[in-house]
Amino acid sequence: MLRIAVPNKGSLAETAAEMLSEAGYTGRRDSKDLYTVDPVNEVEFFYLRPRDIATYVGSGALDVGITGRDLLLDARMPGAREVESLGFAGSTFRFAGRPGRFTDIADLEGLRVATAYPGLVDAFLDERGIAVDIVPLDGAVESAVQLGVADAVADVVSTGTTLRQAGLEIFGPVLLESDAVLIAGPQEAEGTETLLRRLRGVLAARTYVLIDYDLPAHLIEQAVAVAPGLESPTISPLRDPEWVAVRVMSPRRDVNQVMDALYAIGARAILVTEILAARL
Repeated sequence: MLRIAVPNKGSLAETAAEMLSEAGYTGRRDSKDLYTVDPVNEVEFFYLRPRDIATYVGSGALDVGITGRDLLLDARMPGAREVESLGFAGSTFRFAGRPGRFTDIADLEGLRVATAYPGLVDAFLDERGIAVDIVPLDGAVESAVQLGVADAVADVVSTGTTLRQAGLEIFGPVLLESDAVLIAGPQEAEGTETLLRRLRGVLAARTYVLIDYDLPAHLIEQAVAVAPGLESPTISPLRDPEWVAVRVMSPRRDVNQVMDALYAIGARAILVTEILAARL
């Protein structure tokens, strides 16, 4: 059986469980369960702390797992590798310090940097030849400067409001753009390709919708320019030889603009359908 590590709590857990369910897998029914088996799909689920998943997968104890790219890099496990971005739980990592004190990360040389991701930050600075004293903290690192524990921090940034409230300003380059990822261990396990194909299908279903519409046949080229689809639209004849029926996959985020543009060209009976699953 394929052994899959799944986040047991936190921002990754709920969406990871939803994706696996949409991919056809049966996970745990009780949030207290740490282990469950899906015999139909021949997988075992192990519910672990997101920070520990890269260690279990990288060591070969488990085959694959879902965790954050930030946690994968912070673990620094040679055997663990990113397989696929899963498109949720996005975050950005930046440096921050007191206003006016820092203009570049080179200014950190010899100073103290507080972070909840010591492995990630140490590797980033080491690659650039900057030596610092890493102060590992488990969350709420923005208070470290005010309390005198550190000279600067490296933390997740969304709008920067939390850092500004702590009297800090962002400086230097982005350390990392992170999101949830599927990771695998040193050995390719049977069932991994099926899991990956299913998760890609879920991502496609969440990203695209189907648009069906009727169109005068002589306007096909104009319509295809508006909504080209992934490969090519499906075009079928109607009883009226001057009209055709068109079906095309279109990005969900643009669907209303696409519908407006198709209607302006001359398309009618425009319908949008959700995609429940896909194999592209």
